[in-house]
Amino acid sequence: MNSAARSRDSSAKVTIADVAALAEVSIPTVSRVLTGAATVSPAKMARVERAIKVLDYRPNAAARMLVSRKPRTVAILTGDTSHYGYAETIRGIEESARAEGYAVLIAVIENASDEAVEKAIAVTVSQPLAGLFVLKFDAQGSAALQRIPRNIPVVALSGLRDTSIPQAMLDEVSAAEELTDYLLDQGHQTVHHVRIPPSRREDGRTTGWKRSLRRAKCEIPEVLDATWDPLSGVAIGAQLFTRKDVTAVFCGNDEIAMGVIRGILDAGGRVPQDVSVVGFDGHPLGEIWSPPLTTVVQDFVDMGRRGFELMRQEIEGLGGRRYSKVRPPLVVRGSSGPPPGANRS
Repeated sequence: MNSAARSRDSSAKVTIADVAALAEVSIPTVSRVLTGAATVSPAKMARVERAIKVLDYRPNAAARMLVSRKPRTVAILTGDTSHYGYAETIRGIEESARAEGYAVLIAVIENASDEAVEKAIAVTVSQPLAGLFVLKFDAQGSAALQRIPRNIPVVALSGLRDTSIPQAMLDEVSAAEELTDYLLDQGHQTVHHVRIPPSRREDGRTTGWKRSLRRAKCEIPEVLDATWDPLSGVAIGAQLFTRKDVTAVFCGNDEIAMGVIRGILDAGGRVPQDVSVVGFDGHPLGEIWSPPLTTVVQDFVDMGRRGFELMRQEIEGLGGRRYSKVRPPLVVRGSSGPPPGANRS
């Protein structure tokens, strides 16, 4: 091998051309070794592998995979990438994966139909993967978990526990109970609930709301369904303000809560003097909204990091914990308070 290549400045960035020069092969040969796209003679492969180790060539996860002979790519199956909770969870996974030398693939499941779910899974698992994350935030994620082959490590991330699989979660049930208890303690006779599209028949936020009302022996109002679009909350807020029995509203996420507040204000109401409105998630805009939003602050980035740690243990066969749960805190701000002292006219 070229001795000059060995003595190159170790502080300089190593390139594929450096590997080729040290191994005395062409750049396309190094590329073929890295990708496995074509057959390379055993002698050349050995020289390329040795050059990669000597130069510590790590442009991406491919070189790490070459040395370990194990995939260095993980994938994320998700129903969305733009909503706050989804995006932050993905960020937590991606940052942790990158720090450990893993590449990350993201596959979006368009809807919960069998065809869409199976297509997304098929495309994803066709890649050489070290592990697969599923964001079980919606019906797509729940459906995907039922169909993923079990020959690959899988970690779920959600607000409700699934004991059949390693999982990082945020305890939405307990947090929603605390949030509803807080409103009842303010003197509200009951709490109305606007939910976001559930991942199954009933999500943890709705379950916690019901548990609190049942324990307090309060009326459980009919659930109102919003879409993921905050504008759907605007229409619901205007509708709720016309009802004199509504003094407190628990919304399934902060964006919908902001929409509900806007609908109440547009209808001539005041928040919280006429109606208290609370959210869930801890969206950064909630703190600067008018009025500032009372909410449960969920650390989605941390959940993504905890999920990756569970995945790392699965990949490396370390055993140990298969479950990580954190209870998110309630943060009281200006959008909530006691019920009005007199009926609205």
